[in-house]
Formats: sequence, C-alpha cells, structure tokens
Amino acid sequence: MLAPLAEYPAPEILKCLEHAYSLREELDPTWAARPIGITRHWDRSVLVLEDPGGVPLDQSLSQPLDLAFWLRVAIGLSTAIGHLHQRGIIHKDIKPANVLVNPVTGQCWLRGLLVASQLRRERQAPEPPEFIAGTLPYMAPEQTGRMNRSIDSRSDLYSLGVTLYQMLTGSLPFIASDPMEWVHCHIARHPIPLREWRKDVPEIVSAIILKLLSKTAEDRYQTATGLVADLRKCLTEWESDKCISSFSLGKHDISDRLHTPEKLYGRDREIKTLLDAFDQVVTTGKPNLVLVSGYSGIGKSSVVHELHKALVPPRGLFASGKFDQYKRDVPYATLAQAFNDLIRPLLSKSESELQIWRSAFCAALEPNAKLIVDLVPELKLIIGEQPPVPDLPPQAAQGRFQLVLRRFIGVFARAEHPLALFLDDLQWLDAASLDFLEDLSTQPDVHHLMLIGAYRDNEVDSTHPLWRRLEAIRLTGALVHEIVLAPLACEDLGQLIVDSLHCDAERAISLAQLVHEKTAGNPFFVIQFIYALVEEQLLTFDHNGARWFWDLNRIHAKGYTDNVVELMVGKLNRLPIQTQKSSAGTCLLGKQRRDNYGFHRARTCPP
Repeated sequence: MLAPLAEYPAPEILKCLEHAYSLREELDPTWAARPIGITRHWDRSVLVLEDPGGVPLDQSLSQPLDLAFWLRVAIGLSTAIGHLHQRGIIHKDIKPANVLVNPVTGQCWLRGLLVASQLRRERQAPEPPEFIAGTLPYMAPEQTGRMNRSIDSRSDLYSLGVTLYQMLTGSLPFIASDPMEWVHCHIARHPIPLREWRKDVPEIVSAIILKLLSKTAEDRYQTATGLVADLRKCLTEWESDKCISSFSLGKHDISDRLHTPEKLYGRDREIKTLLDAFDQVVTTGKPNLVLVSGYSGIGKSSVVHELHKALVPPRGLFASGKFDQYKRDVPYATLAQAFNDLIRPLLSKSESELQIWRSAFCAALEPNAKLIVDLVPELKLIIGEQPPVPDLPPQAAQGRFQLVLRRFIGVFARAEHPLALFLDDLQWLDAASLDFLEDLSTQPDVHHLMLIGAYRDNEVDSTHPLWRRLEAIRLTGALVHEIVLAPLACEDLGQLIVDSLHCDAERAISLAQLVHEKTAGNPFFVIQFIYALVEEQLLTFDHNGARWFWDLNRIHAKGYTDNVVELMVGKLNRLPIQTQKSSAGTCLLGKQRRDNYGFHRARTCPP
C-alpha cells in the first residue's frame, strides 16, 4: 500500500493517488507494481498495489552492489523503464524507493507513478524547488525549470543515471544542503568521479553512467533500449572474462520518435549579450535594460529564458508578464501578473522566513503599502490589511505610485538575490506601464535589477509610443542592450535537422534548403513544418535501416504552404470535429496551465 504520511493529506496528495490509479491499464505486472484500488486503511486513503515480489531497491543499498549483480539490476531496471516509455508514460520520479528488485535475478518492477506524465513533452515552470514534482537528488536538470528545456522520456534516463551511480558507489553523485543547491548541482556541477569511490569500476561502465548524467538530453542515451544493449554487452564480457573492453556507446540507441532539440541554434552571440548584461547587474549592482526584438515566432522568449541557468548560483529571482493587445486599457495589469510570480512562492515559507520578508515590505512600503496591496492582493496575506492612503493631485499621485512600485521591486532586487523582470510583447503595453518602464530605467534608486523587454519590431515604428520612450531612455545614459533576432540561416537549420534526425550533414543539406525555403528560417514555423512532415508520413523512420527517410519529390508534390497560419489551420482541421469545436484546440500551440494543486500538468489535445 502507498499511504500519505499525514492523517489529513492535502488535496494534491489525494489527486496524485488517483492519478497513479488511473494508469493501471497501461502497466504490466512483469515490470510494474499495478494499482488495484484506492481504499481506506487506518482512517486514511491508500493506494493498493499488486505485490509482484522483490524488495524495495533502497533497502538493498546499505553497501555498494557487486558489479555482476549491479549489471543485472541495471538491465532489469532499464528494461522496465523502456516498457513504461513504450506505453507513452514518463515516470518523472525514478529513484531506488520507487523500484522493487528480485535479489536473485535482478528483475525490477516500477512503482510510485504519482506524478507520471502521458505527454511526450511538458514544461516545468521555474517554481521554487519545494513546489516541483519529483525528488530533488534524482531530478533531471530540465525538471528543475531552470534549463529552458522540456521534460521527456530522457529525463527518466538522467534519474536512472543517478540511481545506477548510487547502486554502484553507495553514494549520490552530488552533495547538497538545501533545495537550490540541489538545483545548481544538476544544472552546473560535475558528478564526483566514480573512481574516487571504487577503483574496480571499468572505464566503460563509468562512461555509461556519465552519459546518462549529461546535462542536456541530446547528449544522454535517447532510449532505454539503447542503454540495455550496452549493459548486456558489459554483462556478457564481465561474466566470461571478468573485464569489459572499451566500445562505442549507443550503437543501438536510435529512437523512432522525433525529438527536435530544444537548444538554440544560431543564437550564441545574442545569448552572450544577455548573460553579460546579467553578470554586470550581479557584479556592479547597476540596473540594465535589455531589449529583444524580432518577428513573432523568431524565438525572443526562448532567448530570454536561457537566463534561468545563470540565475541559480546567485539565487537570482525571475518574474515575467505578457502584455495583451486586448487589455491596453487596464493599467499595470502585466506588472501585477509579474509581481504575483514573486509573491506566491513566499506564501509557502516558514513563519520565521516570512517574518523577514514581512519586515522588508513594511520598511519599504509604509505608509503607502495599500497601493501595492490593491495591485497585488496576495501581498495582504503577508503584511495584512493596510490603511488607505490620502488623495493627491493626479501628477503627484502618479509620482507617489511609481516611487512605491520601485521600492516594492527593491525588496526583491538585492545583492543577495538580483531580480530579472521580463516584460513580453511591449508593442501592446498600456500607457501607465510605459511611464513606469521609463521611470524604472532612469531613476538612481534602482539597483540589482535586470529589466528585459521583448517586442515585435515589425509592429513598432518611429510613430509608436514605445519607440519614442526608448529613445528618451537612451538619451539619459541608462545601460541599454539591444538584441535583434534574425531568421535562422540555412546552415543553422541544417544542424537542427542533423541533430533531430541523427543523419550526416551532407544528407541533410537538401532537406534543410527545402525547409528554409518554406519557412524563411522562422524557428517556430520550422518546428511546426517538420512535425507536419511526420504527421503526413512524408518524414518516416525506417526500422530496417534504423534511420529517418524522406522523399523531396513527394514533399514538393504535397504543395505545402509557406504561411505558418495556413499550416496551423491545417493541423487544427485534422483534429476530431468535437475537439475543433472545443477550446482545447488552442493547446496545439503548446499552452500550459497550472491546476489547483501546485503540480504542473500540461494539457494536450487528443491525437
């Protein structure tokens, strides 16, 4: 049985039990402990599982495993994970406590699918680590929300790497003392070399584990099947010769599912500009304004979110808001959205930690805190009800409000945790926010702040209010950095295709030229176009040859549009009629929404 620790568990815990039970038909008793019911036991809800035999793996790790038995367990566990992935499920919490193992044969069964996902990909928002579903010491870098990458089946393979490391050494590959340090370990630190724990570990075994522990998913094993093939080769050699010779890893590691890499192509210079600006904020405390411009779909948000990795070592904070063309008459709505990002994580802190923030808010905002509470109502949960502020003439009231806003931001933007504030779609910003943008960029009492604004440059000309205000900001001598994103060059697009289809560069040239011709190098359009080729079976995986295949003549004959809107309309039209009529169709554009339980569940349309 799987039972909540608390006598009265939070609703999200019960929801997780129900979610794990809902997966029962997808699981097989040869590799998983299948849920068979939710019932009451000792006055609490419990999830009842079939007992397939075996013992919890974490109870077998009091000392490092013998290498031969380690290989058998590694094969058994990798095989079970492979079966899970073939059923279209990502576990998201692989760790010894969620594995049952036969202590003789090494056969393994998975359990603990409380946060498992049936999506091929999903994004984790950069929430505080305490809010993220999973177990921090075993968590893949992209699961932390600080990698600008999606969670997919390869995330389980990273967690498997941590587990295999622990099985072999008796210790974790990283040591940390608090949640944010665990995040930093996974995204930036190298694991302690296995040779420091065990001198008898063959180099090839060490290489397999390090491959699994690669920071980026593209550098890991792509499939559990490919990993099993290499582990079986190791076991065969060890049992026959008591040594394992070196060999090329991943020869059988070819996925028949398309994974377009999420690393950014052709953006090295732009990302360096962004990171250098943040380093300047960290080292000098001086505020920086970074403007990112380009067409819709060119990758402005993707470039900005590369900043998340840099925010971890200094414990930096990140908040974002997006202007809406239909809400230009609602002043400060986008700022309120961004400020909520900053306030919500504080509500879960201990009373002692919360008191520190409460004192900082009161010192910064009194006697005008009511102005911020009206803008961000959740602040009242921290500082309580606030007295009304006296009326002032309009110009004086605006100056007071901007001063209080700057002081509110100053509570977050400090040397110990600099703040990156990202405002997207500036071409639609309201007049009041435009005034505050200039005020925030030019006032001398602003420190440790990186203000990032993104806008569509084709919608902002010399007559646009934003253009004139940015010119005024530049004339004040404020630190302004400009990043103008151009379409992908054909060479960059070719490298994306090479990495996606695992083919040689020469073979990819003609396909890259065709895709570039149709999409004009717009990254969003490129990805949608490639997936459209797969959906139309014009880009297919040849299982006999273990490679991707395409026919340029058939693609040309299909007569694809060179308009991304028409392409997306075509994808919508291929959905079931019932889905087309529902609002769920908007999910094709990769929208996510958070449920009411603190975990992130990406919603997707039926295939």
